[in-house]
Amino acid sequence: MRESFRADSESDCKKPQLLNRHSAMTFLEKIFERLERAGSAPVLAEVREGKTISTTGGELLALIAEARKFLADRGLKKGGRCGLLAQNSVRWTALDLAMMAEGIIAVHLYTRQAPVDLVAMLKDSAPSRICCSDAVLAAELQKFWPAVPRISLLDSIFTGEKAAATKPIAHADSDPLAIIYTSGTSGEPKGVVLNAGNVNFMLERTGDRLDELMVEVGRTGEAPEKIFHYLPLCFAASWILLLTALSRNSVLALSTDLTKLSDELKVAEPEYFLNVPTLLERVRGKIEEAVQQKGGFAAKTFSRAKGAHARQQSHRESLLDSLWLGLGNHMMFPAIRKSIGVNLKALISGSAPLSPETQQFFAMLGIPVLQAYGLTETTAICTLDKPGHVEPGRVGPAIPGIEMKLAEHGEILVRGSNIFAGYWNRPEATAKAMEGGWFHTGDQGEADANGNWRITGRLKNLIILNSGHNIAPEPLEDELARRMPEAAQVILVGNQRSYLAALIAVQASNGLKAEHVQNAIDEMNVGLPHYKAIRAFHICPEPLSIENGLMTVNGKPNRDAIAQRFAREIEQLFERKSA
Repeated sequence: MRESFRADSESDCKKPQLLNRHSAMTFLEKIFERLERAGSAPVLAEVREGKTISTTGGELLALIAEARKFLADRGLKKGGRCGLLAQNSVRWTALDLAMMAEGIIAVHLYTRQAPVDLVAMLKDSAPSRICCSDAVLAAELQKFWPAVPRISLLDSIFTGEKAAATKPIAHADSDPLAIIYTSGTSGEPKGVVLNAGNVNFMLERTGDRLDELMVEVGRTGEAPEKIFHYLPLCFAASWILLLTALSRNSVLALSTDLTKLSDELKVAEPEYFLNVPTLLERVRGKIEEAVQQKGGFAAKTFSRAKGAHARQQSHRESLLDSLWLGLGNHMMFPAIRKSIGVNLKALISGSAPLSPETQQFFAMLGIPVLQAYGLTETTAICTLDKPGHVEPGRVGPAIPGIEMKLAEHGEILVRGSNIFAGYWNRPEATAKAMEGGWFHTGDQGEADANGNWRITGRLKNLIILNSGHNIAPEPLEDELARRMPEAAQVILVGNQRSYLAALIAVQASNGLKAEHVQNAIDEMNVGLPHYKAIRAFHICPEPLSIENGLMTVNGKPNRDAIAQRFAREIEQLFERKSA
């Protein structure tokens, strides 16, 4: 093993948002206590039709009590499992908290997942009941699995019937709270079991880091923090953000329409929110395009200020750089910041590496972007940038109490109270992932002398889109090749991009028309979830072979060599769609 890095000391900075973190209390007890203290003050909100619809602490407690009664009346008890398949909402939150309060293990499921994949996860986790927000989706589950467990629509759970509010049951650290499915390196869904100890540990650390962030950005006053969230709550990072927000003096506004994010941000007026790189890169692109369209002195000032900031970061300032940055800060940057969010103080990015250029772009505007790195198996987070010490291109140091080191082949290994309890019903997969007492992430990386990590790639072939979706390419490649007998090989690309594209290699003697490829892709895309759809392709005029170095001696694609050989063509596949 190589050098190991550990973060194990708590920050001594001032913590203005701290909410009586008594060590004897569990995170769930703290959340219930906070909701009781909030009373008639808002703690959650939904952004709908240009308005923020708030839910107070007392109202959320009432919804939780109603959901707990529903679950108890239907025989769900501690240790039982219940599927939670619904869009982001206050009711999703109430149901999740109700399940935890009753000791029921919530099986978090993604509504945009293909029904056949959802059925596979449900069969694996075997919940006794499924809570679903969508009657159409419920019908799809029944279509693919006639023996599906009883499905309860949210409207039948939250009927307005009052129920007595009681304290949550006591949890031991080893008690499982949730099963969250992840594709893992094999592409086969595996249920990651997260327990009370994992969440207790993580919420203390995320809360402390947010306290540091609020100090760094100069936030003062006792008003609740304003947070916005648009990513699915069934994902580990989103779930941890939700529980962190409910543990502190904040109001979390939930997006309800991803097609109106820009408008929703204006309504929510957040101080910070969690992102995937795709959105931040899209925002950056739109801003730069709008400035260029203005032209004239504005475009010139922006371009010069951008160059000056880049030189400043690399300690190569020129004499005029301060002038151009001063003009940018005085004439342009405040208006740009306001166009993104009038109260925006910082951003958090995770799920995939954010380009250094995009991170520096927002820093230039006066909006620091903190990067986080982690997996579902690590309770969402291993590292998180320290406010005021951000290094573009890196994802920060290990958070306090977590150890990280590199194996001989550069794989990142992690150890700490954040590591999951195991894969549901998969003891062999669990043992393999935890070989030697360290969790094997499957990611490659490196840490600098300050312990700041950089993620350099995946050990295996898993494609991770900028949206955070993990995709095993082999099944899709095989299916597309099956639809095109003329194709010698199909290779998918798109790691850290916003969509998938395909390289189609053909036999030299066989022709393959572009319209035939497009038709095959269109037919295949119909049955796929949006993130698995193939959006572009390139036809390679000769097959991959051992002789040309594009196949290994075992007859498998040499993906690194393919990426290098077709680098220009691959770049063009993504330039076309973004143009």
